[in-house]
Amino acid sequence: MTADEARRVDRVMQSLGIPGVVAPIDPETPSGEWRVYDEADPATRTDRTAEVLAAIAEHVPESAPEPEHDGPTRGFVGLPPTD
Repeated sequence: MTADEARRVDRVMQSLGIPGVVAPIDPETPSGEWRVYDEADPATRTDRTAEVLAAIAEHVPESAPEPEHDGPTRGFVGLPPTD
């Protein structure tokens, strides 16, 4: 994920109480790819990105089905010419 995506994931993790540290894969290159780890130390950390994203997805409601329309709706209707 990018740095911007990582910031959003970090905010969601905090709001849901999901533990972890969001950090760049390469600490020397913060503009590169980011992941979620169990701890900050690059020498001993473990990648938890898939696990954390799955936990976040569990909190996202499924999209509601499209409501059925019983009557006219707004929009454009193409009418053929009456020649």
